[in-house]
Amino acid sequence: MTAGSRGDVEPFLALARTAARAGHDVQVAGPDGSGVSSEGVDLVSLGVDYSAVIRDQGVSIGAALRNYRTVVKPIMRGVIVGAARAAAAFVPDVVLAHPKVLSAPLIAAALDIPHVLVELVPAVTPTRAFPAAGTVTADLGILNRLTYLGTSHASSMFGAALDEAAGQLGISRDQRLPSPAATLLPITPTLLERPADWPASVHLTGPWIEPVTTEVLPQDVSDFVAGGPFIYAGFGSMSAGDPIERGRAVISAAHAHGYRVLMATGLGGVDVPDRLRGADVMVVRSVPHGLTLPRASAAMHHGGIGTVQAAARAGAPSIIVPFIADQPFWGAMLHRRGLAPAPIPRRRVSAASLGRAIQATSAYRGAVASLAKTMQTEQGTKAALEAIEKLT
Repeated sequence: MTAGSRGDVEPFLALARTAARAGHDVQVAGPDGSGVSSEGVDLVSLGVDYSAVIRDQGVSIGAALRNYRTVVKPIMRGVIVGAARAAAAFVPDVVLAHPKVLSAPLIAAALDIPHVLVELVPAVTPTRAFPAAGTVTADLGILNRLTYLGTSHASSMFGAALDEAAGQLGISRDQRLPSPAATLLPITPTLLERPADWPASVHLTGPWIEPVTTEVLPQDVSDFVAGGPFIYAGFGSMSAGDPIERGRAVISAAHAHGYRVLMATGLGGVDVPDRLRGADVMVVRSVPHGLTLPRASAAMHHGGIGTVQAAARAGAPSIIVPFIADQPFWGAMLHRRGLAPAPIPRRRVSAASLGRAIQATSAYRGAVASLAKTMQTEQGTKAALEAIEKLT
């Protein structure tokens, strides 16, 4: 069960396909409009569409606070109640849940099954090793654990929806609810070293991707990536600020250093007018990262963990322009690890700042290539499935 945009859905579908191939009966409950193919997966809708919300109001903490009652509470009710309804109908032996699916403990209690927390970014399981992703980027030492307190109070914000879910499941919220039987993080340990103070039930599996893809590039995109050095630029599900101005800065910076541009507009984080498109600037809505990033000279993106790992696995140095949430965490981490230039705050994006970052990527290419070799040996979905099978 998952909730969010593309990066929240794609790993669950990859794991579902892996589990189905291993003979398991699998169902995924998720949002609409993620843009991810659900071919071969029994996908049921939670009746919510995060992508539509992003298109309408962009991404910012301010927008979320302003629209808490009119947007956030209704969409979270859809997730909480919809997940309970889907689980009650499917009756699984184990349930895997995104942190937004706050009804997972209720489901586990009602069905008397284990539940697994899927921590797509390290923001729930406390540690002294680093602050919770999405809070601060500076190491606070022994105070790092305090940054995880915010997630523990999420349930109190959506009590009415949780009461409704409990009623559907025929249980009381007052009873003692089970803790996760396991926590899975689909993150490569080559980027995030496993903290020594995590309990044994927390597994850093590596990214959940399918070993063989059936995706193919459209012929025009295939011709473009084969046509010489290019920079990939895409900001996924992010939408804030002026996408046209951002697109102009990307093209100007890339051309100044002799690169063509493959631009993925996503949900509107970047775009360019028709007059700037041509043989050296291709604009698409999205492209398969596994088929394009290995050919890219660099990947300019928002710093979501899915794109961070896709670029690293492809051996493409990242240029990160963080927008929100965990993105500054990954931008700072890659720079600290000597894998990327310093992240560029969204409001400081210009042809000059992007140009300096493009020029700097050559210094990181060797380290990223070495990291890629290690990541290409990882089998994250297999490791995750093995951990789940031990619970049933």
